[in-house]
Amino acid sequence: MNIQDFMSGYKAAWEARDPNMFASLFHPDGRYHNTPFQCQAGREQLSEYWKRVQLQEDVQVTFEILTNQEGSGIAHWHVAYQVASEELFQIWARSTGTGLPPRRPGDPLPRMVLDGLLQATFAEELCTEARIWWHSMPQA
Repeated sequence: MNIQDFMSGYKAAWEARDPNMFASLFHPDGRYHNTPFQCQAGREQLSEYWKRVQLQEDVQVTFEILTNQEGSGIAHWHVAYQVASEELFQIWARSTGTGLPPRRPGDPLPRMVLDGLLQATFAEELCTEARIWWHSMPQA
C-alpha cells in the first residue's frame, strides 16, 4: 500500500460511511490519531470511532498527494458533508472549541467543510499509523 491507495480507500470509506471499510485499511493493531492528542488503536477502536461518519450525509471527499515515499506519504484532504443529526452538530461544536454558530429554532442543520493533512506509514500492504490535522467550519 502507498499513500495513493490509502487515500482512495479513505475516500471510499468516508463517502460510503462504512466503519469496517475504514478499519480494513489498517493493520490489526494499526493506529489512527484523529487529533494530535487522541488515538484509536486496533480495528475495533478504529471502527467504533468511524461510526460518527454515519451521522453525515452527502459526503464528498477530495485529496491531493503531497509526498509519496516508500512506506509513507502525506496527503491534503478536503471534505464537505451535510450534518444529519443535531447530535453530530453538538459534537462538532464541542470538539472545535468555538461554540455553536447562531441558529434559531427550525433552522436547518448546516453543511460542514473540513480541510486537513494526513500523514501515514505502511507495511505489508496496510496502514500501520495515520495522523491527521484538520479544521472544520459551517459552509458559508
